[in-house]
Amino acid sequence: MPAPAFLAKAALSALLLPPTNGLILILAGAYWLRRRPWLGRSLIGAGVLLIYALSTPLLANALMRRLEPPPLAPAALAQADAIVCLGGGKRFGAYDESGGEAVNNATLVRLRYCARLARQSKLPVLVSGGAPLGGIAEATLMARTLNDDFGVQARWVESSSDDTLDNAKLSARLLLPAHRRIVLVSQAWHLRRAAPAFTTAGFAVTPAGTDYANREPFSALSLLPKDRALYASSTACAS
Repeated sequence: MPAPAFLAKAALSALLLPPTNGLILILAGAYWLRRRPWLGRSLIGAGVLLIYALSTPLLANALMRRLEPPPLAPAALAQADAIVCLGGGKRFGAYDESGGEAVNNATLVRLRYCARLARQSKLPVLVSGGAPLGGIAEATLMARTLNDDFGVQARWVESSSDDTLDNAKLSARLLLPAHRRIVLVSQAWHLRRAAPAFTTAGFAVTPAGTDYANREPFSALSLLPKDRALYASSTACAS
């Protein structure tokens, strides 16, 4: 059963973030079109322009890059006590997997980088992620993937969290005070929000970003709308 707080937060985000915010402007413009034509046309134009701009790789990648920390310095691993890998979602209906659920691509990218860091440093690993939409907890799937696909065993499995703040609070119960200095693995854009949450929970955090925004050379294709770019813009605005 989905967590009510999680659903409420997701619904509010959907209303405020692209493309819904642009659609709301367009609908508002349609409402005012007969009453105040200039206002109606302006709102419709603003909504269309907003959705178009946020759908271009040029703007989407620029928004993502402003959130990203520098890459992890190899020397930083030597100063840490543990690695924490955050869940980034899962797939329902994964019929090719036991149980019908599996980590999604975003989580898989995080696990790949986490496994590499764990092999390099020999640091213990905590995986964190619950099941706010029901089913198998993300952390359970993450631990399985780490072991089966990357040959790395998670020492701690935090499987009750619904969001990033929960990740931090519940991880603190498992790790503190013995493992205060952590390397925090997530998508690079996500660490701007995740790292402060873990700092507030009592950790000394070294961000370890992966899956950095695309930096392909500028071309006419950078100005063409793409669904992936709109998703990236929405993600950046949410952070």
